[in-house]
Amino acid sequence: MNRFGWKLFSSFFGVGALLASSCGGPEGDGQAAEDPDAAIMAKVDSVLALMTLEEKAGQMLNLGLAALLEGPFYTFRDTLVFDQAKLDSLLGVYGAGSVQNLASFPMTPEQWQATIAYLQQYVRDNTRLGIPLLYGIDAVHGANYTAGAVMTPQQINLAATFNPEMARQAGQITAYELRACRIPWNYSPVLDVARHPLWGRMFESFGEDSYLTARMGVAMIQGMQGDDLAGPTGVLACAKHFIGYGASYNGKDRSPVVMPEHMMRETLLPPFKAAIDAGLLSLMVSSGSMNGVPSHIDKHLLTDLLKGELGFKGVVISDWNDIDNLHKIHRVAADEREAVKLSVLAGLDMCMEPYDASFAEHVVELVNAGELPLARIDDAVRRILYVKFKLGLFEDPMMEGQEYPKFSSDEFDGMALAAAIESMTLLKNKDSILPFSGQETVLLTGVGAHSLNYLNGGWSRTWSGQDTAYNDTDKMTLLEALRAEMGDDKVLYSPGSTYDELLDVEDALRQARQADRVVVCLGERPATEKPSDIDELEFPEAQLRLVRELAKAGKPIVLVLLEARPRIFREVEPLADAVLLAYLPGNEGGRAIAQTLVGKANPSGRLPYTYPRFSGSLWTYDHSLSDERDVNFGLDGFQPQYPFGHGLSYTSFAYEDLRLDSDSIAHGDTLWVSLRVRNAGQRAGKDAVLMFLTDEVASLSPPVKRLRHFEKVELAPGESRDLRWPILPSDLEFINTDNQSVWEPGLFTVSIGDLKASFYLKKNN
Repeated sequence: MNRFGWKLFSSFFGVGALLASSCGGPEGDGQAAEDPDAAIMAKVDSVLALMTLEEKAGQMLNLGLAALLEGPFYTFRDTLVFDQAKLDSLLGVYGAGSVQNLASFPMTPEQWQATIAYLQQYVRDNTRLGIPLLYGIDAVHGANYTAGAVMTPQQINLAATFNPEMARQAGQITAYELRACRIPWNYSPVLDVARHPLWGRMFESFGEDSYLTARMGVAMIQGMQGDDLAGPTGVLACAKHFIGYGASYNGKDRSPVVMPEHMMRETLLPPFKAAIDAGLLSLMVSSGSMNGVPSHIDKHLLTDLLKGELGFKGVVISDWNDIDNLHKIHRVAADEREAVKLSVLAGLDMCMEPYDASFAEHVVELVNAGELPLARIDDAVRRILYVKFKLGLFEDPMMEGQEYPKFSSDEFDGMALAAAIESMTLLKNKDSILPFSGQETVLLTGVGAHSLNYLNGGWSRTWSGQDTAYNDTDKMTLLEALRAEMGDDKVLYSPGSTYDELLDVEDALRQARQADRVVVCLGERPATEKPSDIDELEFPEAQLRLVRELAKAGKPIVLVLLEARPRIFREVEPLADAVLLAYLPGNEGGRAIAQTLVGKANPSGRLPYTYPRFSGSLWTYDHSLSDERDVNFGLDGFQPQYPFGHGLSYTSFAYEDLRLDSDSIAHGDTLWVSLRVRNAGQRAGKDAVLMFLTDEVASLSPPVKRLRHFEKVELAPGESRDLRWPILPSDLEFINTDNQSVWEPGLFTVSIGDLKASFYLKKNN
């Protein structure tokens, strides 16, 4: 046992013997040896039997790191100094079981190691049982709170690749670099289906489609968790936010969701179900409410649906200070004590109470008063101990002796660059103005042109992502990357604007007249959570005016969009000869955009959301046909700027020979769809082939289409590939108003590109 070994093993012979006997041995029944979870649960129950009520309540408490440091919680710090009195109280007396996030600056791996080692050693030496801490962090695009770590593209970029392998690799990079810091728990991925384009956290999601979110989310979780959570490169994923966080009726953060349960089950639930089936063991609750019931007190969601129906056996944690918000904001509890009672009864296992130990105090008081059953507390703590054992924290909380030579490596940078390139989504390319030939002189301007922060967005070294002090100086902005590709003499530069103010537009226009091409990099100020709320979906007028002014030069204009969500630019879109949507591509984003502009990389991204044309017409692609009725009762009311799945390439792909192996099937059968994809252009490229399914008539008004399969293919010029997909019974079902998954006989249509084929689902005999 190493020096960070669990105190119960090293100090209490009787407990060690109890645990050994519980795990099965030469004289045991062998059940635990055959079932690893049974062995772990035996250990869990042995520990639980030793714990006092106070120790159990402490395990349910999740503290912010700043609560243990000298000075007020919200204090800028450039070094960490632990406050002994706070340590003795919050960890020593109350026995907080987990700590999360950073103080105010990104630490190096060595600083993280020292910090977490100090906390683990304190708990080992100063608590009765020495149960190790579980440390968690928001590493949403790489280990973004660690200095020097690779910041991968944000989730929305990964979604645009339509390539689950990109999400899996991003998860692997994140897990490896978190484990290099000795951090075993990651509050990621976001599995919220982003149904409202105004929502400022759309960039943290996989877009508006449930199936895409499920496929990409499972791949990322598998990349993070690997084959062994206790291994040197596995971290515990924490999917968020259960449920509906990205579907608020008003598009604001932490706001109410109004949605019938059958629609919630149809659209929002599948990614979480897929993740649980894939081994998800921790989950964060939505800060909002569902049909008037705050999610943190919704027993139907947290206990009946999540833990019961879906069989989730992991830990349910609150979001930041959200138990307090039940009485301060939601007003469903008279005080914090009642809020704790309601949330724990509903199924909450761990409270992210970042500031103090009030949650644990209330738990003890409520149990002693008979208002919280001890069985509910035991269930919560059993789940917490289970994941700690699964992570190997009792055996080796610091992964001693492990080295991480690939931290911030060229290999990881290359993987991040590849993902960023594959996410580049070419929305418009009039007269094939892109790629540049390399002979042109280009003016680069706009708020995102010379900024790493606009490439990365929120959760980048700091929470907001706006602080430039922690930028990685070895990474290139778009300006630096484009000059590296084309030469300094070929790339002129003028700032053009801030986020919402023009800057010397005369200089930009003068240089535009000297250039052959004009690239305007429109951008969205980095932010997340409530600071990401906006009142207008349009780009700020200053940025749109910059485009209008530069159009006076009469030169071809290329728009590059750096944005957390689709920002409307309808009025200047006709002025652009090409539009490249880069989303938030991360630290390698400057290189990815530059290589795409000059043709070194061929864009293959597709829109993971519907790009709206008007702020008053915000529909997702899987709307109902009635949404398409226009003011004259025709069917052309759905007119997005660009549709879901749209994306151009520097080559062309032909879809041919769409076939179904039968024109009718019975429920329970499998129908096979086949298609040939051919690169009909002059250069190699990748294409995301999307298969949609339409239920032509149903008892509930069906969506006009739903994504049911996709595959990314890479083809040389003239090369073709045959694809074959099954249509399964689950692809044909929907959730009815009784919240049951049902199928109905009738006509279905498969559509891939411009090709369509139909079949009948027959009544079973």
